[in-house]
Amino acid sequence: MPSKAMDLFEAYAQDKLPKDEGYIISSFFSNTSAYSRYEIVSYSGVKSIYLTEEGLTFQTNGKKLHVLIEPPNYPHKAIEPYVRSSSEQIPLRFSELEQIVAKNQTRIMIAKKPIISFSSFTILKPTGINFALAFYSLPDLYDTLSIFFEKTYNKEAGVPMADAKKAAGKTVDIIKNTMNFTGDFNQE
Repeated sequence: MPSKAMDLFEAYAQDKLPKDEGYIISSFFSNTSAYSRYEIVSYSGVKSIYLTEEGLTFQTNGKKLHVLIEPPNYPHKAIEPYVRSSSEQIPLRFSELEQIVAKNQTRIMIAKKPIISFSSFTILKPTGINFALAFYSLPDLYDTLSIFFEKTYNKEAGVPMADAKKAAGKTVDIIKNTMNFTGDFNQE
C-alpha cells in the first residue's frame, strides 16, 4: 500500500503517481511574511503525465481550489485577490471566498468552489520552502488532508491552532463536497 502522501516530482520519477484519481496540494509561501497561497487539485482518468520546464503537465480534466492566507500586517487587505501582484494573487474575488478571521487577525480565504481545467493542467515545480505533494485516494484521505492543513496553516502560515483546525475543517468540507470522484467528474 502506498504512503498517504508523497512529493509530487519524486512520485513522478518513481512512477508512483495515481492515474485513476488523486489530489495534489501545492504551496506558495512569501519569502518576507506569513502570506501563503495553496492550490488543491483533484484529477482522475489521466491520459498522460509529462515533465516540462515549468513543472508536470497532466493530460486530463482537473478541479483546482485556491486558499489564501494573509498575515495581520498585510498592507493590501482591501485589494481583490485576483488583481494583486502575480506572487500574491489567486484568480478569485472576495465574494467567491469563504473567509475566516483568526484570533490573531490572520485572514484565511478559501474558494467556495473549484475552478475546472479542461483537457490539461500543469503543476509548477516548487522552489524554496514551497512544496507539491500527491495525496493518494485511501479510505482515510479526508482525515489525512484535515491533519495536513491544520499543521501547515498553523506552522507555515501562523494561524493559531484552534483557528487552523476550523479553517482545515472548512477546506476539507469544500474538497469533499465539490472535488470528490463520485458521479460525473467533469460536472460541477
